[in-house]
Amino acid sequence: MTSESDLIIIGGGIVGLATAYRFLERFPGKTVTVLEKETTVAQHQTGRNSGVMHTGIYYKPGSLKATNCRAGKKAMEEFCTKENIPFDLCGKIIVAVEESELPRMEMLLERGPQNGVVCNRIGPEQIRELEPHGVGIAGIHVPEAGVVDYGVVCRRLAAIIVEKGSRVVTSAKATAIKRDNGRAIVETSAGEFAAQQIVNCAGLYSDRITKLSGAKPSAKVVPFRGEFYALRPEGQHLVKGLIYPVPDPAYPFLGVHFTKRMSGMIECGPNAVLAFAREGYTNKTVNLRDLCETLTYLGFWRLATKYWKIGMNEMHRSFSKPAFVRALQRLVPEIKSEFLDWAPAGVRAQTVSPDGKMVDDFVIEETDRVVNVENAPSPAATASLNIGKVVVDKVAARFA
Repeated sequence: MTSESDLIIIGGGIVGLATAYRFLERFPGKTVTVLEKETTVAQHQTGRNSGVMHTGIYYKPGSLKATNCRAGKKAMEEFCTKENIPFDLCGKIIVAVEESELPRMEMLLERGPQNGVVCNRIGPEQIRELEPHGVGIAGIHVPEAGVVDYGVVCRRLAAIIVEKGSRVVTSAKATAIKRDNGRAIVETSAGEFAAQQIVNCAGLYSDRITKLSGAKPSAKVVPFRGEFYALRPEGQHLVKGLIYPVPDPAYPFLGVHFTKRMSGMIECGPNAVLAFAREGYTNKTVNLRDLCETLTYLGFWRLATKYWKIGMNEMHRSFSKPAFVRALQRLVPEIKSEFLDWAPAGVRAQTVSPDGKMVDDFVIEETDRVVNVENAPSPAATASLNIGKVVVDKVAARFA
């Protein structure tokens, strides 16, 4: 028997749940079914990310990342306040430790105000005032940066969806998508579901669901594992908030940094290394299908050829704790190896184009009765409530 609703969303991460929430907000008489392959929501990228509420200082002005991040952060703060979900605007410093980093830092100082971000140039003394154990020759203070537990946000979103008479169906892995008599039908491990419209928010599997929908993905997901340490209690006094290096704009990862979590834990990392499975949270986890897809993809080899030196450095830090510690000591010299324990890893769904470029911006494409969120990297969690509005705008004509 086929279960009917007005909208189906594939993926119970924060983007999928935020889209369902925004749909029911705009169309209160309609119903939505969120399909999640795991037993609970937010099990992958959402539940394993840093929890940072990004401000938008890094992103190219006018990009989907920049515009959605600013509006999304405001919406996330409003949602958390309304739903009594704690968050902490603890602030961030972005630190230059070498002269060669200053031009890139100055670029961020220009970009921030263009994106509506309040940020200030600071010197070594102010760095010490904000982070007494941090060092740098100059930096940027971003006071509105913060942290939240996005898993808590997702569980509340899921509860609201159910309270409004819709459903979140877990253990429902999508296996096929078809069309029949003006409807879109999703076949899953939990049965068959039909609706006027489908939205693909499958994260790590977004390209595969795009293929199921009958569209050709513009890029392929290549999974990168982010490996972290956490400061033991005796080292937690060394970090008060968020301490980041000046990023390299040619490389989409932000470099090893310190993140205060809502739990009080101080997270250090990440290393960004190729994962041997889309859910490869350890270096011993191997999925032959996932690995074969990566290793037979020309785009991956073009990427590897371009970034092999950076990749080797990341791998070295993955296997060498002393190398990892040295990277952390650039920002906080008093860090010691004995202060660090392994922390849970995450996997980033990095889409890579056939020409070997990492797709940096959000990508949302439409096909017959399906909207595919093909790429939603960081700051997708921060921006999720606004991404949800953008997606609902795309499907709204079917429900007007």
